[in-house]
Amino acid sequence: MGLFGRKNDTAPAPAAVNPELAALTGDYTLDPTHTSIGFVARHAMVTNVKGSFLDVSGSLHLDGTDPAASTAVIDVTMDSIDTGNADRDGHLKSADFFKTEEFPKMTFRSTGAEALGGDDYRVTGDLTILGTTRPLTIDLEFNGSATDPFGNERVGFEGKAELLRSEWGLTWNAALETGGVLVSDKIKLTFDISAIKDSGKA
Repeated sequence: MGLFGRKNDTAPAPAAVNPELAALTGDYTLDPTHTSIGFVARHAMVTNVKGSFLDVSGSLHLDGTDPAASTAVIDVTMDSIDTGNADRDGHLKSADFFKTEEFPKMTFRSTGAEALGGDDYRVTGDLTILGTTRPLTIDLEFNGSATDPFGNERVGFEGKAELLRSEWGLTWNAALETGGVLVSDKIKLTFDISAIKDSGKA
């Protein structure tokens, strides 16, 4: 059964709420050492370049009985971008792309959440890059909850989203002699999230 459990349109009686799911309700802090946000871009029309951001922070509020009451806040340090190539990383940090000195953060602030059935959920929110804010939809799968050896209550999610970078002002490109462009406009995002429940909060 999924995190949010409720699948029909009629409000269940309080006694019908699954206590195991209700126990997950609370505030959580993202664990930066076990959370990653990755991306994939098409390069030269023929292959994919993958990368990730190494400095991610944020918080979640999960409601085990009402998904609409759940929220997410994510902050990404743009200077932490890593594609496995120092020259490429430097170009991505430059004025051609992320202008990291002027815009050091990428942020996401949720505006809505819904259960899709089973362990699948959808979060919508505002993504800000280069000072431009536009809506983004993230499809998430709940991976479960556990208490780690240090007594931390954890929840895990993995997710995906797609965006057109040009909608956030990321328009740099180069034409290919054979047609097409060097870098795709469509970017695929991936999310692997581990969050720890804040003690004393519910």
